[in-house]
Amino acid sequence: MMAEKVEQMMEWSSRRSVIRMNGDKFRRFVKAPPRNYSVIVMFTALQPQRQCSVCRQANEEYQVLANSWRYSSAFSNKLFFTVVDYDEGADVFQQLNMNSAPTFMHFPAKGKPKRADTFDLQRIGFASEQLAKWIADRTDVQIRVFRPPNYSGTIALALLVSLVGGLLYLRRNNLEFIYNKTGWAMAALCVVFAMTSGQMWNHIRGPPYAHKNPQNGQVSYIHGSSQAQFVAESHIILLLNAAITMGMVLLNEAATSKGDVGKRRIICLVGLGLVVFFFSFLLSIFRSKYHGYPYSFLIK
Repeated sequence: MMAEKVEQMMEWSSRRSVIRMNGDKFRRFVKAPPRNYSVIVMFTALQPQRQCSVCRQANEEYQVLANSWRYSSAFSNKLFFTVVDYDEGADVFQQLNMNSAPTFMHFPAKGKPKRADTFDLQRIGFASEQLAKWIADRTDVQIRVFRPPNYSGTIALALLVSLVGGLLYLRRNNLEFIYNKTGWAMAALCVVFAMTSGQMWNHIRGPPYAHKNPQNGQVSYIHGSSQAQFVAESHIILLLNAAITMGMVLLNEAATSKGDVGKRRIICLVGLGLVVFFFSFLLSIFRSKYHGYPYSFLIK
């Protein structure tokens, strides 16, 4: 039976790098012995009605990794990549007490999966390179990730340089805007907001935009752990920091301007309201991620 199972898995793998499985195939080829091969399974919900954008993004990375293994010189029958969709194998989700997607698990050739055989998606992200490191740790199979060429970054950079060059050429007789302090201050603030909101962490780790529970459809935009974050979370933090900064600018304007006293008082109250409300919101997010943090202000 084991030889038949290996032969069948190799046949499916020759057709597509990621083998789709329902409940019966999962129990026969992944769970049931005998088996001398390891299986990486992505549990997901790709159907449009599930509205799981994270699942589609993770699936793209998973396909890149599986193709890198399938078409490498080291490819063998010791490792296979499979996927179980919730709408095709809901019984598998129930059997494993799984209530979130996507989830990556390693089923070793011998024995039952351990805790480390479940990929820490929320902390590490789902980039192909991170998955390859995890697989190497669990199976000793080294996979070199080969990505299809992507020229979008080069094209975007070329367009940006062309745009800036064209603007400078058109304004070559009047370049006073280059010395505009307000413009440079706004540009510097944009960079600061991007860096302090965790955009670089997102670029390195590749976390999902948000998390949707396939059981009840509830979407989480704030990660519950201090060790990880969602892309949507960094956008929220960026907007909160921008609102607080705007409040501080208005407070400074109210204190230093020489206009009408009533107008300055209104600007001061608006700035104070922005700082107080959005800082309270920012502090509440901090408390939700760092459990046990004792301080709060207005919003708990």
